[in-house]
Amino acid sequence: MKSSERDTADSGLSMRPQRPIHTSITALARRFDLSVPDFSAGDAQAVQVTGVTLDSRDVRPGDLYIALAGTRAHGAEFAGQAVSRGAAAVLTDEIGASQLNGESFGAGAPVPVPVLVSSSDLRSRLGQISAAVYGTGDLDARVFGVTGTNGKTSVVYFLAELSRAAGLTVGLSSTAERRIGDTVVTSSLTSPEATELHGLLARMREDGADSIALEVSAHAVERHRIDGVKFDVVAFNNFSQDHLDDFGDMESYFAAKLALFAPEHAERGVVVVDSAHGRRVARESRIPVTTLATEYGSQADWHLAVTRQDLDGVSFVLQGPSGAQFSGRVPLFGRFMAENAALALIMLHEAGVPLARVSAGLDQGKIPVYIPGRLEAMNPGNPGPRFFVDYGHTPGSFQAMLDALGEVAPGRIIFMFGADGDRDTTKREEMGRIAAAGSDVVIICDYHPRTEDPAVIRAQLIAGARSAARAEIHEEGDPRAAVRLAISLAEPGDVILYAGPGHEDYQEVAGQHLPYSARDEVRGALREAGYLQ
Repeated sequence: MKSSERDTADSGLSMRPQRPIHTSITALARRFDLSVPDFSAGDAQAVQVTGVTLDSRDVRPGDLYIALAGTRAHGAEFAGQAVSRGAAAVLTDEIGASQLNGESFGAGAPVPVPVLVSSSDLRSRLGQISAAVYGTGDLDARVFGVTGTNGKTSVVYFLAELSRAAGLTVGLSSTAERRIGDTVVTSSLTSPEATELHGLLARMREDGADSIALEVSAHAVERHRIDGVKFDVVAFNNFSQDHLDDFGDMESYFAAKLALFAPEHAERGVVVVDSAHGRRVARESRIPVTTLATEYGSQADWHLAVTRQDLDGVSFVLQGPSGAQFSGRVPLFGRFMAENAALALIMLHEAGVPLARVSAGLDQGKIPVYIPGRLEAMNPGNPGPRFFVDYGHTPGSFQAMLDALGEVAPGRIIFMFGADGDRDTTKREEMGRIAAAGSDVVIICDYHPRTEDPAVIRAQLIAGARSAARAEIHEEGDPRAAVRLAISLAEPGDVILYAGPGHEDYQEVAGQHLPYSARDEVRGALREAGYLQ
């Protein structure tokens, strides 16, 4: 069994250290001012914990199970399951304590393990408590965090590949996966909960990682998922509309990202200042920042120039202070991919890794990065139209990808996409407009309709596409049929870009996760058409 399979099947839902440390319950209670009510059982003085989790399904023997209020239920309802799986103690809030006080754990017995109670906001303390349990408050590694609306995953993978070139051992956490060497688990959140994150960091430390790259979503900052982590360098690349169903307005969404640039989270920052939002981050950051510009004549510490590009990649030159320079090539099309690579290079430089050391580990500046489901070429080197699959599902990502394709596509651009159900509805018409304005043929299909009527979602996208009054528009709800429609419409030299599903292996319809891999579906359809061996 591969290590990735072993972690998923045998060890629970998350990566944890294999040689955990032991932490006294009484020491945690004193440090974080936690009370121990009379109704819990067991000798708290003698109990030690070796892990911590919010998920009763992920409890392992010796864990501290944290019972918090969720959107549908309180975690205290699952304390019995947690204890049966080996939880050594329970930590909850006052509401959870009230529920546990009335709970019967067999023959009217109280909770059979010590219960700790926090009288203050427990969620805001999860990071510090998790760091105390796992001993991750001060890591002997360079820790990098990347925020922005689009491209976070790509920057994290560039950080990983460039760190390897510099001879560093890498750990990463992205929207797609958590990875340490050959050990991999699939991600459920862009940024894991604090309990899972600190367990992951402890495992990375145990496995010798000295360069750790983490995606940091706005939700992760606002919901305290990164608390207790001290980043050496954080970065901001871009900002556009997304997640307004959660944040309400663009200012609140932006504020959550800006909050990462604070001394309680990071030592230094790197900011792309091509946009007004980037310049604002640089101006309002509460930590020292260095800046990157990709536009000619812009004022910044670092400058990026694209020297050559085609469908198979982009070459660039990066210049910085004191004569710092790097010439490289990325095997993915688009100026924004060169920007992602440059951002990673500057972050490493800021963390004390010389660009010359990185360059020495590469073959003539070629960065052999693979980013799951990001501009992933489905049929490179084969005849017929080129087909790419990407995770982009925001107006900003659509604009960047189509601008990039407009510079390198030899023929027509066929753009296939859908939109999330039960998510920000205000961006749908803009997604449709941008798609149609930047392509020759648009095919609108279903993405994750969730509990919404997929026909209503498609209608909103079509309305936006028609407003551009440019592209030929097709509607095909079934994404499998839509893939084959795209191929049937394409001619040699055309480029098909399927945006949305990227690395994902499911489609969420009416509350169910149905098996669906866009990459597998596209490869199968290309074989049927004779465009792939």
